[in-house]
Amino acid sequence: MKTYPYYIANRPLQPNADLEVRDKYSGEVAARVAYGDAAAIDSTIAATHAAREAMAAFPPDARRDVLEHCVRRFGERSDELALALCIEAGKPIRDARGEVTRLIDTFRIAAGEATRIDGEVLELGISPRTRGYRGMTKRVPIGACSFITPFNFPLNLVAHKVAPAIAAGCPFVLKPAAKTPLGALIIGEVLAETDLPPGAFSILPCSNEDAAALTEDPRIALLSFTGGLVGWELKARAGHKKVTLELGGNAACIVDADPGKPLGEVIERLVFGAYYQSGQSCISVQRILVHRSQLQAVSEAMADAVRALKTGDPRDETTFIGPVIDEAAAQRIDGWIDAAIAGGAKVLVRGQRSGNMLPAALLQDVPHDADLYRKEAFGPVACIEAFDDFDAALDRVNDSDFGLQAGVFTGDLAHAMRAWDRLEVGGVIVGDVPSFRVDNMPYGGVKSSGLGREGVRWAIADMTEERLLVIRDR
Repeated sequence: MKTYPYYIANRPLQPNADLEVRDKYSGEVAARVAYGDAAAIDSTIAATHAAREAMAAFPPDARRDVLEHCVRRFGERSDELALALCIEAGKPIRDARGEVTRLIDTFRIAAGEATRIDGEVLELGISPRTRGYRGMTKRVPIGACSFITPFNFPLNLVAHKVAPAIAAGCPFVLKPAAKTPLGALIIGEVLAETDLPPGAFSILPCSNEDAAALTEDPRIALLSFTGGLVGWELKARAGHKKVTLELGGNAACIVDADPGKPLGEVIERLVFGAYYQSGQSCISVQRILVHRSQLQAVSEAMADAVRALKTGDPRDETTFIGPVIDEAAAQRIDGWIDAAIAGGAKVLVRGQRSGNMLPAALLQDVPHDADLYRKEAFGPVACIEAFDDFDAALDRVNDSDFGLQAGVFTGDLAHAMRAWDRLEVGGVIVGDVPSFRVDNMPYGGVKSSGLGREGVRWAIADMTEERLLVIRDR
């Protein structure tokens, strides 16, 4: 069994090995990790705050070199990273390898952006009063950042905070999810190999209670949180600091009368979007709205495909659905399915839960007031229903507290443009499921889904501030 230190001001420290990290499939303790307390967090924030000037002065080409070193080392350690992810998150090994690829992509994108953080020359001569004045702007690092990440993407969601921070010149402290800290700590091992200024990074697993200072301490200039709706409570306690939030959703996908793609391809993408990574994705397909003319064909073909998904050991190359994060999550999802059925939903596919192993489920005509329809399921279950009018389908997608991304399969350009105009979401994906994401695109939501955008360039914008220079030359 391996033990992992945490990192304060770039240095590995092993004051204890109090945090047990369990194999999510076997339930056995797989590793032990140093666990921070309130005193460790306070010293971490002090070191991060003190590193602001050194990190801001760290040249852009040197930041790029650090990020390129990470790209190279993550590639060399890709098998180790994938296995750690498979163990600590229960992520099927094929999905784990895919996440390692995205980790590398995100750092590579950030390396390119590190030397492209530009300003603007302003024309100030708008009246006789302003003749002889010149203006220009540049972007400067915002300062010390705190990052809080969830369990479901322990590598890439960390990467989407850490890599832009390095590119922008911001020191940071990261609190990874206590259930899945190993990937973040391996990233720490690689960062410790670089010549980042002292205090540039800290990675500190700790309890939510002890982590309150990461939200409330005024020495922190920006809080970036990915997780559940508790993010809104954190924002209320954050004081004057900038806050960005990515808080999930119950993503919908529309299949139009003319889906614009062969039906077999549509089914393949719907099954992937709803069940990959056991449904534990903020943009997992949860609600499927199918034009009535296509409903029978889609529901029957999708049910056949879902029944064929293999549930089991995530290390097995043929496993598609591994365990959800813990038994409490599995019980909650199973209970929501039971309640939806009691409310009149029709079961197309359902298996028997065993501990935190929950086979894929597909239900039809789930009541719109059911938790399974209105809340974020975050598990391997989807709801399918019919619609007759495209505009009514758009209204139904919008009838949600969330608005992260939505998918639209349509061969009608007018319908595609109307969806882009009317859907109350951060992103509309036409011709594919809402689960599609590229790491250089803006990503984030509206309503209860969050505030701000990730994607490397957009995160860098949040982690920098515009500073104006005006020169009077006459």
